[in-house]
Parts: sequence; structure tokens; C-alpha cells
Amino acid sequence: MVTLLQVLLVTTSLLLIALVLLHKGRGGGLSDMFGGGTTSSLGGSSVAEKNLDRFTVAVGVMWFATVIGLGLLMAYS
Repeated sequence: MVTLLQVLLVTTSLLLIALVLLHKGRGGGLSDMFGGGTTSSLGGSSVAEKNLDRFTVAVGVMWFATVIGLGLLMAYS
């Protein structure tokens, strides 16, 4: 179980790094290359950027849960 959580932690960490780098900063970002450059007139940010935000939060929650689970397993082993 510990090995599975360690693999999941490394995977989510790398994915989280990539997702954060895709976000738009002050002057644009890598997300513009993947269709994030077209903005919606209603919300101020594009649909691609909103979906990227949702996916980043979901991966962040998975990463956090993995860290907590791994910490608990290591503490009680």
C-alpha cells in the first residue's frame, strides 16, 4: 500500500507541476498554445483556462490526500 501511494505521489506531483506551468501568468502562458488564448466575453477568462483551473484543483486535492494517507501509513507502521 505504501508503494502504491508513493507512486501516486510522484505521479500527481509531476502532473501538478506541469499544470501549474500551463496557467496564465501576467503576460500569458503556455496555455495560450493549447487554445487558451481565445477569451470568453462573459467571464473574462477562457473555457480552457477554467477547465485547467478545475483539473489543477482536482489534482491538488488528490496530491494532498495522498500526502496525508502516506503520512498516516508511515506513522502507524
